[in-house]
Amino acid sequence: MLKAIPSAENSQRRITKLVLLRHGQSIWNRDKKFTGWSDVPLSPKGEKEAQQAAYLLKQAGFTFDLCFCSALQRARTTAQTVLSAMSLDIPVVESWRLNERHYGALEGMERWPAIKKFGIWPILGCQIKFDAAPPRLASEDPRFPGNQSGYAGIDKNELPTGESMQQTLARVRPYWQEAIQPEIQQGKHVLIVSHRNTLRVLMMLLDQLTPAQVMQLKFATGRPLVYELDQQFNPIRHYYVDNLR
Repeated sequence: MLKAIPSAENSQRRITKLVLLRHGQSIWNRDKKFTGWSDVPLSPKGEKEAQQAAYLLKQAGFTFDLCFCSALQRARTTAQTVLSAMSLDIPVVESWRLNERHYGALEGMERWPAIKKFGIWPILGCQIKFDAAPPRLASEDPRFPGNQSGYAGIDKNELPTGESMQQTLARVRPYWQEAIQPEIQQGKHVLIVSHRNTLRVLMMLLDQLTPAQVMQLKFATGRPLVYELDQQFNPIRHYYVDNLR
């Protein structure tokens, strides 16, 4: 799905580079559990991936003026590791709107136990269909963000009990348009550290992808993805920084 247009064709344009980074592997990525908004730490491998991301960015000559990341510790730790290793003391803006897609009642479960409890289609459907949501949490469930102190200042009606990719897009889009995009338009070098599904919907917005295309996107942990944008904010090309030639 990654595509490239030769940058030589755009040599006369003013180019802005935006970097998207999925956090390093978490302990639940490692254990193959649905994670979503569950606030689990990086695995030892994930910590090394964050350090490697910093090395790749530094070697390629990147610097940043501003970092956006989710409110979840696996993204925050990745951002802190990268910026520290790059010796960058810049503002880091955290937002729950950049959190991973909420997996509802599946959070904390491995796939086979989830299939045995809910059936195969509720599990498979939410992974292959853009508008399919996972089984939802009850409002009294401790996994519901409205019952967690970290989200105490947010209207519970805004917090998810489980999200489809379509609902994740609806949550992310206004934050992208109102908070992140204006900073990039001012010429700032921005790093976004977030999660697989959140970054997939950001790619959807940038590349104007269809729902079917979004569901096919892959996004490796700890591997910086660079977008080159023109003055009209249109993507010229994108590539993983370790593929930079």
